[in-house]
Amino acid sequence: MTIVVPRDYHAKAALESRQVQCVSNEDALREDIRALRVGILNIMPRAETYEFSLLQPLGRSVLQIEPVWIKLKTHNYNSSDRSHLDKLYVTFEEAVARSRLDGLILTGAPVEEIPFEDVVYWEEIKRILKYARKNVTSTLGICWGGLALAKYLGIDKTLYDKKIFGVYKTVNLKRGHTITGEMDDWFWCAQSRHSGINDAALEQAQEDGSVQLLAHADGAGYIIFESADSRFLIHLGHPEYDPGRLVEEYRRDAAKGRTDVDPPKNVDLDNPVNLWRSHRTEFFTQWIKYLHESTSY
Repeated sequence: MTIVVPRDYHAKAALESRQVQCVSNEDALREDIRALRVGILNIMPRAETYEFSLLQPLGRSVLQIEPVWIKLKTHNYNSSDRSHLDKLYVTFEEAVARSRLDGLILTGAPVEEIPFEDVVYWEEIKRILKYARKNVTSTLGICWGGLALAKYLGIDKTLYDKKIFGVYKTVNLKRGHTITGEMDDWFWCAQSRHSGINDAALEQAQEDGSVQLLAHADGAGYIIFESADSRFLIHLGHPEYDPGRLVEEYRRDAAKGRTDVDPPKNVDLDNPVNLWRSHRTEFFTQWIKYLHESTSY
């Protein structure tokens, strides 16, 4: 349960309070262990505050993880701490030049209501995904990141009249699957998105042999699926969120007067509880295990 971070990493104490062991880059080099290098293409608002959401579940693995924080050259990161980005983040080209990435995570982004072709960094994302599909064992897309992977596979998103928002009961469709197989037969999962993919489109894609469908929720559709070659793993939910994030997002949208955002389903705004923690931990743990078992060097 070890994450490799700089000695002065801003969230080190918070991670250690959640039983995630942190070691410095220098100490990690002295250990006779090769950490799994997981690139994290973080394009969430206030990028530095989102890092903890991913490091906590990644750090629950028994394997040592070296997160490689990646920034886009074509994104302005206006809401993020520029000095933090300059200190910790590298471009994708710099990341792969140093050493091979074992895995890659593409986070969500607040652009799901915009056509992909109009997103300023879409062409850069496509170039990264082209490289990753050939050279990275598995790329995990979360929320918009998952929609981006689906778009790369030729499956476009649909904009919804009402936001898919809250905590949804989800059915595990593939009990024998390497990553999702040992999750509960049904589990809770957090959702927060204005767009998704129609069930019929994904069912047709599965029939055509381009994807495998792994989990489905009434009211939220197919939320976990993968490409036929297992290189792209797509999770349209937010398993990494804590309950307070859903409350924060609702109050933000309500303050803007958005009429397409109802209160989050199955969430008590005054006392939100986490119903999906075990799903989050199992999902990330099994993904990391898959990276480890699939890496031959």
